[in-house]
Parts: sequence; C-alpha cells; structure tokens
Amino acid sequence: MNFHQKPTTFVASVAINVTDLKRSLDFYTRVIGFQISSQTESDATLTANGRDVLLTLVQPERVTPKQPRTTGLYHFAILLPTRQSLASIVPHLVNQGVQLGSSDHLVSEALYFADPDGNGIEIYRDRLPEEWTWHGDSVEMTVDPLNFEDLLTKETVEEWTGLPANTVMGHIHLHVDDIGRAEAFYTQGLDFEVVTRYGHQALFISDNRYHHHIGLNVWNGVGAPQPAKHSAGLVHYTLDVQDADKQQQLAERLQAFGARVDWNENILITADAAGNEIHIVY
Repeated sequence: MNFHQKPTTFVASVAINVTDLKRSLDFYTRVIGFQISSQTESDATLTANGRDVLLTLVQPERVTPKQPRTTGLYHFAILLPTRQSLASIVPHLVNQGVQLGSSDHLVSEALYFADPDGNGIEIYRDRLPEEWTWHGDSVEMTVDPLNFEDLLTKETVEEWTGLPANTVMGHIHLHVDDIGRAEAFYTQGLDFEVVTRYGHQALFISDNRYHHHIGLNVWNGVGAPQPAKHSAGLVHYTLDVQDADKQQQLAERLQAFGARVDWNENILITADAAGNEIHIVY
C-alpha cells in the first residue's frame, strides 16, 4: 500500500509564511536539499523531483514573526523513501549546525528541527506497514529514543546531495483549539478515521490505515487564539483526493457539517475550527 497516492486521501503539499524569503530559500535548498521549482519576489515553490511541489514559501507584505501559543503549524513532515536516506541526512544536518530532536515512533524513525522562522519540520522514514502493531482500529505509536548508533552503523551513510526524487510530504501536525471540535471536523467533514489518541491532548487521523496523515494537538492551550494572517507559520495545506466525485462528496459533507466551503476554480477551500486552511484538489 502506498499511503501517499490515490485512491488514498493524503497531504500533498504545505504553504508557509516566512519573514525573509532569501534566507528561507538558502535554508531549504542548502540545508535540507529541496530544488526551487518557481520563484518571484514574494514567494517560491520547492520540489524534490523537479515536478511535484511539496512546499511553498511566502513572504507577505508586513510579515511578522511567528506567534507563540496560537493555533496553526506544529510541524510538517517530509517522508524519505529509505532508512539509508535518513541515515545520510543526519551528519549533513549536524555539519550544517542544525539543532536536532529525534524519536522512534515504532511506525517510523524521525528527526525534528525548525527553520529560521521557527516553523517546525520533521524528516522521517516509515517502517514497513507489516511491522506496525494495530489494536483494532488503533495503531501503536510511542515516543522512544532514536537509536542513532544502529541507524548510522547498519545503513550506508552517503554524502547528502539533496532530497531523493521520491520524497513526499508525509503528514502535517497542527495546533488546534479544541480536540473534540477538531475530531468532528476531520472525521465528519473530511472523512478521516482516528487511529491514535493521547488522552484529551492529541489525536492522529488517517485514510486507508496509514499511521497518520494529520496530527492534531492542544499543546498550545485549549482555546488558543488563531495567529495573525501575515505572521510566519501556516498559510494552508493541500489534500489530494481520488477524483472530482470524491472532492464533491467532501464539499457536501463539509456543507452539511457547517464548515467553510469556497471554490477557486477547481480547488475546494475549507478550514477547521482553529482556522487551519485546507485546499482540496484531485
């Protein structure tokens, strides 16, 4: 099962505000290894394969720094195709002076850091689905220490020359203001299924039994305010769905739920109750 291609509904790309486009482009190309797909004075699109846009950087007018304790982006997650590629980026990031966090989630192995504006980034690799442990409809995930010794000795560490062409946007993790309202929106409005809960603090949802396409948490506080429109952070993220029929089905579900339903040509635009904007395409 490929959890990041149709018919699965998956996060295809993310758009974020940055305060200095030139600085951010240097970071995302030199430090992470994206390629520039297009660029203007105020925005740029980034790709791993020269074709599919995974990340859009926007420097809005009157941009302000990222605001703490608000809803919005916790991190977006770049999924590498192999454990070897994860091993190879570790010394590269260290050599670039990146301050790394890390974790073994049982379903995946992950690195965590932030861009110059404080936008959270995860880079990870998945274990095979047959290695995941399910308890009914819930997948077992944890936050264990990443075994760097095993990663860097069992895998061939090669010089990092950029993101592999088959890198994808693996998932997005969002700050919301109310877990219950977020769960209702994403399950009733967008047809996702809950796969893991961490009490009343965090929730993980997916399509087709992936370990998660979207993470939701209230770690910035229940009732956290929405960030200013022009502050650094999330602009929107894009969900790719199977076809026009699925897109229309979601429009009808969202309308029945009472959520925002707007159209920009063939893009369906909505937002969760915490103000996280979503573009739905096919």
